[in-house]
Amino acid sequence: MAEGTKTFEYAVRNRAGKLVKGRLEATNQAAVANRLRTMGLAPVSISEVQNTGMSREIKIPGFGDKITLKDLAIMARQLATMIDSGLSLLRALSILAEQTESKPLAKVLAQVRTDVETGTSFSAALDKHTDVFPPLMINMVKAGEVGGFLDKVLISIAENFESEVKLRGKIKSAMTYPVVVFVIAILATAGMLLFIVPVFAGMFSSLGGELPMPTKILVFMSKMMKITIIPFVIAIVLFSAWWGKHKNDRAVREKLDPLRLKLPVFGGLSRKLAVSRFTRNFGTMIHAGVPILQALDIVGETSGNLVVERAAKAVEESVRRGESLTGPLSKHPVFPAMVVQMMAVGEDTGALDTMLEKIADFYDQEVEATTDALTSLIEPLMIVVIGAIIGSMIVAMYMPIFGVFDLIN
Repeated sequence: MAEGTKTFEYAVRNRAGKLVKGRLEATNQAAVANRLRTMGLAPVSISEVQNTGMSREIKIPGFGDKITLKDLAIMARQLATMIDSGLSLLRALSILAEQTESKPLAKVLAQVRTDVETGTSFSAALDKHTDVFPPLMINMVKAGEVGGFLDKVLISIAENFESEVKLRGKIKSAMTYPVVVFVIAILATAGMLLFIVPVFAGMFSSLGGELPMPTKILVFMSKMMKITIIPFVIAIVLFSAWWGKHKNDRAVREKLDPLRLKLPVFGGLSRKLAVSRFTRNFGTMIHAGVPILQALDIVGETSGNLVVERAAKAVEESVRRGESLTGPLSKHPVFPAMVVQMMAVGEDTGALDTMLEKIADFYDQEVEATTDALTSLIEPLMIVVIGAIIGSMIVAMYMPIFGVFDLIN
């Protein structure tokens, strides 16, 4: 809840004369009454809710408090539809705050609605929640407010976010199977080393005799696993906590982002994804009327890779000096020659936003094709690797059994 915002319970009469009760967040009772009247409701009673310790919501950090890009895409699409249908911005925000499925987003929208009601511009109200609304959205809304085409800008935002969500979803779905198989393989290997191998090792030691070298190695790995499993799990938990907190730090990204583009198999996918995101966001912002220097400053940050961000900064400096837009891009290997040439044609013909959209569509398809190819390649490779690991362990365990009868005699 924003500072100074309170929760009020209300009872109103709708147009059919039916009594309806509910809750709203606002700065005072007058703001609640004004909001209800704009919704076509007649207030009967309004009272402040006292938030005692028993009535406060119990929240677990990290659970149910995250606003996703999909939530923002749905919100932008619904808001654009309502504004295009003739509803006022205040009315549309009130409806969204009431009906959105994401409770955290509903609270933020209620605060945005209150700010707009008190005279703040929509873009300035969004700018108070930069942890929720990305800079791309805030600046595009600002351009739409100035130009008087907010509904069209919101549609562009929705389409941009929907394309990003679709692309992320395809990558996640394609990579889910290999990751699950990899995790199962690790758990199966660890389970055999911790629980099965010691049983066989005890049986072999009771019989006496010399164990084959593969079996000795397996028994040694089992003993080491028992010693290191707890420190290893603790290390993974600590690293996961550290990574969740520092993965977006500049110093960490300076080292990791260039490496992501140089990986043998996944480097090409990362490059195509970064180029797709850069061109789509850049084209969307130019189409919405955002100044080109401001757009370049934002799309570099939203690309998700510091290499692309540096390239965007170089382009920004070039444009600031009155030079060409595409000249500096040719010096950065992350941008293929085709992208640079197509952008140059778009710049010369005055259709840069259209050309950028075509490039983004092309690289979206490239990312999908690369992801499908990687999935087709990874699945059989992982099956072979897992079969080799598990099979070699089984062979190593059963090799001494061939000499058991000799030991018994």
